[in-house]
Formats: sequence, structure tokens, C-alpha cells
Amino acid sequence: MPPSLQEWLPEKDMAWFIIDVVEQMDLSAYYRKYRADGRGQEAYDPSMMIALMVYAYSNGIQSSRAIERLCERDIGFKVIAAEEKPDHTTIARFRQDNGKAVEELFVEALKLCAKAGLVKVGLVALDGTKIKADAALESNRTYDHIESEVKRMLAEAEAKDTEEDKLYGKGKRGDELPEELQDRGKRLARLKECKARLEQERSEKVARQKEKIQERQKHESERGQKQRGRKPQEPEAVIKADAKANVTDPDSRIMKTRSGYVQGYNGQAMVTEDQIIIAAELTTEENDVKQLIPMIEKAEENIAALELHDKRIGVVLADAGYCSDTNMENTEPDGPECIIATKKDWKQRQALRESGPPRGRIPENLTLRERMERKLLTKRGRALYKKRGQIVEPIFGQIKTCRGIQKFMRRGFEACAHEWKLICATHNLLKLWRSGKMMVNES
Repeated sequence: MPPSLQEWLPEKDMAWFIIDVVEQMDLSAYYRKYRADGRGQEAYDPSMMIALMVYAYSNGIQSSRAIERLCERDIGFKVIAAEEKPDHTTIARFRQDNGKAVEELFVEALKLCAKAGLVKVGLVALDGTKIKADAALESNRTYDHIESEVKRMLAEAEAKDTEEDKLYGKGKRGDELPEELQDRGKRLARLKECKARLEQERSEKVARQKEKIQERQKHESERGQKQRGRKPQEPEAVIKADAKANVTDPDSRIMKTRSGYVQGYNGQAMVTEDQIIIAAELTTEENDVKQLIPMIEKAEENIAALELHDKRIGVVLADAGYCSDTNMENTEPDGPECIIATKKDWKQRQALRESGPPRGRIPENLTLRERMERKLLTKRGRALYKKRGQIVEPIFGQIKTCRGIQKFMRRGFEACAHEWKLICATHNLLKLWRSGKMMVNES
């Protein structure tokens, strides 16, 4: 038996790499929360906790209880934790309390990749993937059901208060409530949140519909004739009966995937040719179309943080989910060139196979979509777009299949957005480790 626990792990094991990586990161955001006057119970070192979280997610382990067990049984986890044994409550609380700092962790990981020469942003690809929330599809309820449930629970609570006032006297507490009523407060809060979300969506939909009607009326008055096409319908006075919200995670949405519907979120990733994620964001929008411009801006912001002033994004590749006239119009003239598919993937591949490269000058009367279709058919457009699937799609396979990260462990949009950043940061660190361009235990 080796005399030291450290001798159980090979010198190039990922655990040593993670320890070295965390030592080089700026973790001041994590340390700011801790007191330095010696008061209170002694806390685990934040750098150890960060290394533990990064190592766990790198191995596809998200459960705080699983991490607690591995700190007692797995050599890599024991080395990372320095033989400390934080319980699952401490691990879960640390992840919850430091969610915002994970955004800085993502950039810190990206800086290390840039230092190793892995961040090349001449050509990047953008795509989204649906990730399950910690909630079931069966937990969706209609607005009418939620409203009736809220009324029922409020009436029940009022009746209970009246009954207790008679039994114990007004203002007196008496014994604890029965077990079946103890968690009603949380459930009622979630139901109210669902109700508020559906009402907000209704207001936004009514406002958008009114805007469409006003635009049509303005257009018709300016031209002096009725506009062709179907006239926009009047905004509905009430929320549709089939509008639903999830009572477990009200922020999550019903998302359509290739294998059916899931309750979840849409994870966006901007990826380089070396499969380094330079921007990672989460959205509740099922469709990707509104994510192109914000993701380009976020990627440029992250690149600026790397202080690589001589590097700029040259070309952005995206599938048909990002295609819209608005996206093609709003692209900055001095910004990255966008090559966006105008058809679904199989149709786009078929069009590229069956159509030859265009010749001659670009006709002046082409629409934005027609210009993009023409660009995709050129030899350059074909060669570049062919790389899109090779660059970005394997990323989601590596996260979901290889590491087994199929769903979020936390609830709520903000919490899941932080977890998505952590998942993507650990993806980048795995790429860095496997590249061998950052040696462990280096002085």
C-alpha cells in the first residue's frame, strides 16, 4: 500500500489538473462572502469546494449526495477534497450561494484555454440544445386549474385560521399544523408564480397583437388602400384555456425535441473550430431565432475579457433555426459575417447537392433570404457551412451522452443558467486537459 494517498493517483490524472487549474483562477468573488474576523463556524476553503464542483461536473456528476459519497470512497475526490468530507447540504448550499460567481468561473476557464492557444475565433458555430428541467411534463397545469387551486387553498387557509382562532383564541399559536398542511405555503407560492407568468404572457401577447393591427392600419392609411393578406385577429380578452405553466419549476417551458416533448430550457453555445465554447447562455425560448445577435454580442464580450485584441470573430455559422430577416438586417456591418441556413438541415443538404454554384453578378433585386441562399450555394459558402455540424453538434453529444448530463439539478431560470455555465466551463477544461497544452504540477 502506498504510504501517501497522493501516490494512488497517476501524475497526469485529471484530479491534479483540476487542482492546478483552480489555483490559477481568480476566485476573489467566492472569498468576498467569508468573514476574516474568526467569528462563526469554520468554513470549507472555497478553492477546495470549487475544485470539487468542477471535478464532479467534469465527470458528469451533478448530485450533491453522489458527490458526498464519492468524497468518502473515490481516490480522486478524496485528493480534491484533501480528505475532508463536506455533506450534501453544504455542497448544495455552496452551489446555490455562488451561482453568480460561476459566470466569472466560465471566463476564467476560457482565459486558461486562450493562454494555451486553444481559442481561435476566425470561424465559429452557434446552436442550441434542449435540456430537461428538474420538473415533469405531468406537472403542467392550465390557467383555470391554477386559479381555482389558488382560490381553494386561500379559502382553506382562511377557514383553518378561523377554526384555530375559535380553538386557541385569537392571536395564539397552539400546536403545529398537521403534516399535510405544513408545505402549503411553498406550493401556494409556486401556484401564484405560475398564475402571474401566464397573465404576463397574456399581456405581452395582447400588446404584440395590438401593435400588428396598428402597423397594418398605418400602412393602409399611408397607401390609401387595403393591404393584402390575412387581417390580424383582435387580441383575445382572456388567456387561452390550453395555456399551461409548470407548478414544480414555473420558469421552465415545454420544449419540442427530436425524441418528443420535454419540460426544460434551451441551452445556447457559441463554439470555435477547436470545440471551445466561447459563449454559453440559457433561454426559455423554444425557438432559436432571437438568440443570434445576443450570442454574438456575448461572445465578443468574452473575447474582449481575454485581452486578445488582435482576434475577432470572422464568420458565424448557424442552422435554419436562426434564419430571419431581422437577424440578417441587424448584423453589424463591421461585425462577423453570418452564414445561416435558410432551410431545415436535410433540405439544406439536399439543395447543396442538387444545385450548382451560382455564376455572374449578384442580382440587385434579391431579398435578404435569397441573397443568403445564393451565398450558401457558392463554393466558399458550401465549404464553410459543411463545418457547422462538425464544430458545434458534437459538443452536445459530449455533454449529454459522454458525460451523461441530461437534466439540470436546480430549479428556476437563474439557477439553471448558472448550472449551464458550469457545465460549459467544465467542457472547456476537459478540452484543455486532453490537449496536453497545460501540464499538471507545473511550477
